[in-house]
Amino acid sequence: MTGADYSGSMSTTALPRTASSLRFDNRFTRELPADPVEDVRPRQVPSASYTRVSPTPVTAPRLLACAPEVAALIGLTPDDVSVPSFPEVFGGNALYDGMDPWAANYGGHQFGNWAGQLGDGRAISLGEVLTPAGQRWELQLKGAGPTPYSRRADGRAVLRSSIREFLCSEAMHHLGVPTTRALSLVATGERVLRDMFYDGRAAYEPGAIVCRVSPSFTRFGSFELPASRGDLALLGQLIDVTISRDFPEIAAAVPDRDAQRAAWFLEVSRRTARLMADWMRVGFVHGVMNTDNMSIIGVTIDYGPYGWIDDYDPGWTPNTTDAGTRRYRFGQQAEIGYWNLGQLANALAPAFTTTDPLYAGLEAYVAEYTARSRAAMLAKLGLRTWDASDESLVDDLHALLHQGEVDMTIWFRGLADVDPLAPSLAPLEGAFYDPAKRARLDAPLRAWLDRHAVRVRAEGMDTTERRLAMHAANPKYVLRNYLAQQAIDRATGGDPGGITELLDLLRHPYDEQPGREAMAVRRPDWARDRPGCSTLSCSS
Repeated sequence: MTGADYSGSMSTTALPRTASSLRFDNRFTRELPADPVEDVRPRQVPSASYTRVSPTPVTAPRLLACAPEVAALIGLTPDDVSVPSFPEVFGGNALYDGMDPWAANYGGHQFGNWAGQLGDGRAISLGEVLTPAGQRWELQLKGAGPTPYSRRADGRAVLRSSIREFLCSEAMHHLGVPTTRALSLVATGERVLRDMFYDGRAAYEPGAIVCRVSPSFTRFGSFELPASRGDLALLGQLIDVTISRDFPEIAAAVPDRDAQRAAWFLEVSRRTARLMADWMRVGFVHGVMNTDNMSIIGVTIDYGPYGWIDDYDPGWTPNTTDAGTRRYRFGQQAEIGYWNLGQLANALAPAFTTTDPLYAGLEAYVAEYTARSRAAMLAKLGLRTWDASDESLVDDLHALLHQGEVDMTIWFRGLADVDPLAPSLAPLEGAFYDPAKRARLDAPLRAWLDRHAVRVRAEGMDTTERRLAMHAANPKYVLRNYLAQQAIDRATGGDPGGITELLDLLRHPYDEQPGREAMAVRRPDWARDRPGCSTLSCSS
């Protein structure tokens, strides 16, 4: 497709299902209004939730990686994945029977400012699989070509960002954090022009496509856009379809429409709070928490310039675009989650007979986040009940970790090996990045360990039981940026083996995995300031 071709004609090939038993039930396109124009010309799309648009075929689709657990989840067998048609479908060159591709229309607040219509600029949903157990899974290709929402972009994605999305989707799931999943990673055989840091040094990079899987890809911004346009009929329709499709337990239990909407916003608020607490629990930084990147079902969505905290720093963000204000820094994610919910509440208000349920939802967010984060911290510390002194115990620890440039993941994992009868820093020595800072904080760190030991002894938990519980709460392996970059470097050089090796490691983040200890050490010095290992941009 050339830059001047906006026909959007169906150029993908229809393929019959051979070995799979996929059943498509595309409620999003069936129950919500479509854009009457079916081409990819960049434009404003009023009074519609989506545009039908097919993926743009690629030159040489080649499967680089597949998550077998996700394939099984949606009903694909190993034979389905191994046939030549699989990369054709999930590289955008063909469709299974029943697929009905579309790009969703939504808006959003970006870095605190209303941005108007945004939409799926490089994501195209293929359809919704309905499993025999009644689960609904929407399949979405990221990097599958232009849509009406691409604005001035090409709708493609590069290999480096696609590897990061593929790996992180699965890493988060195995950490126990709600997330979209990743089925496949397909190389396109084409080059994509990107200016990684927006500094005028654009270069061609290998292209790739990820198939993302989720019960829903509806975002906060999906509701903000019709509200901003005064399209209250579409707003109400989207709310009701979302409740029926994505929150069936509410639809079944609450027959009254107003009460149903109130219960729905309450649930959205609580899920969002739990998600924020989970991010903080494992040291994950999303990097670009715009309202168009916030899932209405409370899962992590849109893996762009994300990162994991190495040395504990509440002010750190991996996103170079956010370097000036650090709006989406690690320590502010819970506050941003609340702010984003506030924008969603503003958008929903015209569809509610009273704003009381919206205020109740915001209050529930605060209560849920407080309870969830407190429970997570107790588990990380090896404690069972919250004591009045624990607030200062936690705050003081975070301050020491920050001042001492201490690796968050290694510290909490090592804490399980500290003997509460004779507390020592010995099991924690591998967590320090700066020997001078470690030396300066020796006394206060030892004092903190003594305080923690008093709490542990007071609870009297069996030592082995406590250690196992702490290991179950504190991962040994996380997707550190430098590990992802090493896999990217190998794949760019023609060896995709690092992707599957890292995926296998991240399937068991809480296990010891003998022989893989080198993947659980602190960030090496060479990665401190290297692009891709320390900071990233939104460019993909």
